Amino acid sequence: MLYQELQPVDTFTIKLSHPFSDYDRQLLTLFYQPLIGPDAMSLFMSLWADAEREKENEFNHYYLMNLLTMPLVKVFEARITLEAIGLLRTYCKMEGQDRAFCYELLQPMDAKSFFEDPLLSTFLFSKIGEQAYRSLRARFAVDDLLDGQYEEVSRTFLDVFKPIRYSASEGMEEGGQMKGRNESTGVPFTYDFDFNLFSAGLSEQMVPKSSLATVPKELIEKLAFLYSLTPLEMQKVVMMALDGNTMKIPEDRLRKAAVDYYKTNISQTAPILEKVFTKQPATPKEEPKTREDKFIFYMENTPPREMLRDYTGKEPLPVDVELAERLVTVHGFPVGVVNVLLHYVIIRNDGKITKNYAERIASHWANNKIETAKQAMEISRKEHDQYIKWQNEGSKKKTASRKPSRVEKVPEWFHKTDDEKELQPTVDEDPAIDEKRRQLLEKLDAMRSGVK
Repeated sequence: MLYQELQPVDTFTIKLSHPFSDYDRQLLTLFYQPLIGPDAMSLFMSLWADAEREKENEFNHYYLMNLLTMPLVKVFEARITLEAIGLLRTYCKMEGQDRAFCYELLQPMDAKSFFEDPLLSTFLFSKIGEQAYRSLRARFAVDDLLDGQYEEVSRTFLDVFKPIRYSASEGMEEGGQMKGRNESTGVPFTYDFDFNLFSAGLSEQMVPKSSLATVPKELIEKLAFLYSLTPLEMQKVVMMALDGNTMKIPEDRLRKAAVDYYKTNISQTAPILEKVFTKQPATPKEEPKTREDKFIFYMENTPPREMLRDYTGKEPLPVDVELAERLVTVHGFPVGVVNVLLHYVIIRNDGKITKNYAERIASHWANNKIETAKQAMEISRKEHDQYIKWQNEGSKKKTASRKPSRVEKVPEWFHKTDDEKELQPTVDEDPAIDEKRRQLLEKLDAMRSGVK
């Protein structure tokens, strides 16, 4: 479940592996944006902008939800997309019961490395098409300045510098470990390829081990993964790529051989990579089926601003948004708890949110360690009479003026009933009560109309 991975109150800081350049911006926009999509691109650019502040700041993820106008689940999916493509490294530490993240932004691969990576180049080809792909390659191609007309006359290091002996006591003293610049190493990639079976079928006479040793194992893994090749098929690709004159296997010949084998034996259509999210923990969560489950899912995955907008049909008041943010950032409530609280208060109070009343309930929930939307709904049912007293105490009207027969307004979820039984009205049911329930259900359905 998402709350085990990330919560709006979780804090984060941002690090840059090194200052980014305009060239990096071009690579991100033209090469990576088609692969990662607008959400991940927006997250990266927002983190980049905040990382360039003179003073390092600490933020919470509710800040990102508001900045990007995304629910938490979208922010999380954008984050892991950046991690998978090699643009972000995420570190986490526990501070008591709280989680703190550090996001390290990595430079994109340069154009040459990008096009030489079979996964990224093929992924881009499938996204933008052949014509745009060739145009992009031509745009970043480097003209050969030599072209046979120039002779290199550059000096080497030894041509210019020479060492001078000196006593060890006068010079270098080894200090602590030095940190180098963290550069992108490309796509974080792990693939279970059977190298034992692959090597066993290659005879020393056909493909010498010295020739095979010059080929990076990761390149073989990527080509096998990309073109869905078995170890036996990769043997054929390697033999096709072997240069008979030099008995070497150049990387460009290996990539071309993999493409030729794929076109000849598998398909003329280029392979397509599609985004798949692996959820943690491993135990799958069932889709919400009942009305209450769907309501809880909506409450726990929707920013409070959006929930208020869905309910009222208009932009919420700044004071209400400020209260929601305070409940998240100061009180440390998860979004689902804040949404249930605001939903309860706004219905109890004829469409208005009273700050003192909401914070009194919030304090009570904090003391009872309410952490989920379901728990918030249960305690609302259990402590409803107490909340009515608090509301009456805060009202200027005298409680004596209230009519005993008045029906108190409560959210639809307040009455915990079985969905199937709701479809079977009893004989003694009052038609007026049935009509009132129908109106409440319509109101809730309208509020949840944006939930998929």
